[in-house]
Amino acid sequence: MTLTSERVLAGVRCFLKNRRFCVVSRDFKRYMSELKRIPLHDLHQQLGGKLVPFAGFEMPVHYSNLIQEHLAVRNSVGVFDVSHMGEFVVRGPGALPLLQRVTTNDVAALHDGKVQYSCLTNELGGIVDDLLVYRWDENEYYLVVNASNIEKDWNWINQHNTFGASLENISDQLCLFAVQGPNALPTMQKLTDLDLAAMDYYSYKPGTVAGIDDVFVSATGYTGAGGFEVYVWNKDARQMWEAIFEAGAEFGIRPVGLGARDTLRTEMGYCLYGHDIDDSTSPIEAGLGWITKFSKDFVYSDFHRQLKQNGVTRKLVGFEMVDRSIPRQHYELMNATGQIIGEVTSGTQSPSLSKGIGMGYVQTSFSKPGTEIYVNIRNKYLKAVVVKMPFIKNQ
Repeated sequence: MTLTSERVLAGVRCFLKNRRFCVVSRDFKRYMSELKRIPLHDLHQQLGGKLVPFAGFEMPVHYSNLIQEHLAVRNSVGVFDVSHMGEFVVRGPGALPLLQRVTTNDVAALHDGKVQYSCLTNELGGIVDDLLVYRWDENEYYLVVNASNIEKDWNWINQHNTFGASLENISDQLCLFAVQGPNALPTMQKLTDLDLAAMDYYSYKPGTVAGIDDVFVSATGYTGAGGFEVYVWNKDARQMWEAIFEAGAEFGIRPVGLGARDTLRTEMGYCLYGHDIDDSTSPIEAGLGWITKFSKDFVYSDFHRQLKQNGVTRKLVGFEMVDRSIPRQHYELMNATGQIIGEVTSGTQSPSLSKGIGMGYVQTSFSKPGTEIYVNIRNKYLKAVVVKMPFIKNQ
């Protein structure tokens, strides 16, 4: 059950701001009690993680200092516990035709050991979710979906399963650790005989890691700093976590929360579901044409094909603040005469650039890099400039 009353929202805001004195409503207490916990929840508490509601889970937003955690990933190595993510297995001769139908990318282009970024489209011209597709073999695929959309995605894919594929939801059985940063490779290589340096971007290898069998490691991530994602069964999660931190001790490895995950992905211009993409945004508008293949038919593909051919009226762009301020989601974007031309979808103070950066949809005529726009921040129009993403280069 989802609680959306003003009392709940007030309680969440109070909790997130860490005010010492606040009235926590009965609804908020019930909301907190309904949140799921990832398998290493108690460990994150012991490590000093500040746990907050996120996507139906209690998740660590930071452990010490967001900027320090951000820079640890950019400059050395950090570990995110993102075990809240959802995982589905799709098997059988009908697996490929089903995935070709529901995802925008060309799953037939995958071969064993490769990973693909893609999205699910709905019948209204928007995005159900973005996801990763792993190919085990021609009759077995592994999907990684956003935590907030596990049930929605499961129902959507099953709704379109007219191909007889077998689906299994293993979201509650796995832990996922993202080991990210330039020292992720020497850290992880200590733990396995797998040749991690030889792995291509968006590939994976199954094997033994830290003495644990039945693990697989993928050369993927959400930070742009390089690194790996490690999938391990729940029963082995604590052993894996401790082994990773022992191996990375010489590099100053540290746990990293969702706060730095957001600033890192924003610096790279990576979309976040519920912010930059959602049920009302086309992948063409969002700059995801590169994962939208019209060599096949997918759900509502004709609509997106027309957008690509005829052009869109709005585009997702990145912008840097010229005036000193921090843009936030839902702030209005304006032109020089004060007309609304769009809205911020993601915004933050970039720890790497020491300036405000953001993403947002603007009218297409304002989408060219170098275009000056303005952000309405508390009724002040503060100057920004459209830039080509990613904000951080040479990562």
